[in-house]
Amino acid sequence: MRALFRPAFIGLIALRYGLDGLFLDSLRRPGLSALARVMSFGRRLNAPRGQRLRMALERLGPIFVKFGQMLSTRRDLLPADVADELAKLQDRVPPFPSDESVRLVEKALGRPIAAVFKQFDADPIASASVAQVHFAVLHDGREVAVKVLRPGMLNVIDDDLALMRTLAGWVERIWADGRRLKPREVVAEFDKYLHDELDLVREAANAAQLRRNMQGLDLVLVPEMIWDYCTPTVMVMERMKGVPISQMQRLREAGVDIKKLARDGVTIFFTQVFRDGFFHADMHPGNIQVSLDPVSFGRYIALDFGIIGTLTEVDKDYLAQNFVAFFHRDYKRVAELHIESGWVPANTRIDELEGAVRTVCEPYFDRPIKEISLGQVLMRLFQISRRFNVEIQPQLVLLQKTLLNVEGLGRELDPDLDLWSTAKPFLERWMHEQVGIRGLFERFKREAPRYAKLLPELPRLVHRNLQQGDSALRRDLQAILLEQRKTNRTLSAILWVGFGFVMGLVAAQFVARLHGLGWF
Repeated sequence: MRALFRPAFIGLIALRYGLDGLFLDSLRRPGLSALARVMSFGRRLNAPRGQRLRMALERLGPIFVKFGQMLSTRRDLLPADVADELAKLQDRVPPFPSDESVRLVEKALGRPIAAVFKQFDADPIASASVAQVHFAVLHDGREVAVKVLRPGMLNVIDDDLALMRTLAGWVERIWADGRRLKPREVVAEFDKYLHDELDLVREAANAAQLRRNMQGLDLVLVPEMIWDYCTPTVMVMERMKGVPISQMQRLREAGVDIKKLARDGVTIFFTQVFRDGFFHADMHPGNIQVSLDPVSFGRYIALDFGIIGTLTEVDKDYLAQNFVAFFHRDYKRVAELHIESGWVPANTRIDELEGAVRTVCEPYFDRPIKEISLGQVLMRLFQISRRFNVEIQPQLVLLQKTLLNVEGLGRELDPDLDLWSTAKPFLERWMHEQVGIRGLFERFKREAPRYAKLLPELPRLVHRNLQQGDSALRRDLQAILLEQRKTNRTLSAILWVGFGFVMGLVAAQFVARLHGLGWF
């Protein structure tokens, strides 16, 4: 019943808030616009379209809210009124009751709230799709933020994911590109990350790892976790004081260098992706602040670590080589990398793929970010991928989403930012460190402790392997000799049968000759 109820509920919400009319109007066809007006007859749709869309997404639950959060960063793709409304989804989702929040905290920590906190603000400072945050003060005087998971989230998310898996199966069967796009694997990735986000201990661990990674960069602050008070449903962390990055005027008045902030954002993103392979994958403006404290003035403050992306060394190396090739406009190398990685069939003509990639990317070089839409670039690359049967890589879906968020953020901070020239030196330096002498030395230094441990054991290991090799060789020789004996017995049997047959013929002829001479 739940599998049938959820799609029906989504349809009812869409009708209630007039989303069907918004969709038909977006197609910009006179006939469809008239149909939308006819279908809206008798429904009270007085609220602005952006507000109706936001309210519908809030009503539908966390997955739809996250979709709206991502859309809110793409003001190049949305009308301003819609983008402004969707921006409210970042940290202004309606909160659940304060007494419920207190009850959940006491249940998770196993003690009265007054025993843990000297002060606890019942009214949340922020409320998002999965959790809400309260400010508090510990008895030792430390100011903290308390994140409380929304009750009942697991059932709602499981219902939506079940629906998405069903739709993904239909896409694979019905759409010609369905199998190549791997929608079921993409949903499985989304499933994993959403369930990870429902475990606040995992989020705290993510934050701790990111804090260690970013310590030497001096561009971003990550709150310290208070581990004594972290549970799967409640997380207590250091309170961070900053200005939301969306409040641009306030930052300018405080003297923050906005253009430097934009460049630093690009550096942080590429450092997390290519140096660490561990990146914040939910970088909408609601999760980013800027410090005005004199000690850390102008630095980013990262919040909400529920969704973290990871890349293997193979993924990092492949992506870095692609980016460097793009920056050098070496489209032939881009085509070769796609074939070497197995993303396109091995019989693909390199010159054809090279020409297609050049056609998409060349018009966007040497242009500021305000004139570049990665959404449009990705759409054109999607058309190319269909032509050349490129297989979509589900493990990179989070990276693509984050890249879109970074572009949207960069567009807001500095429309004149040259994304290519800002990222190119970083990636070239990273590639040099990976494949150059310095990279070789660093890898050797990283592996040295293991080599030092193995070195005293090397003679024994060599001796044992030689013994195992001798044993294996003896087993192989014995098998060969056994087969040879079997073969010899078979040949002997054949020879004896043949010899008997020949002797029988000779005996028959001898008897016949004696009979002819009258002996019988």
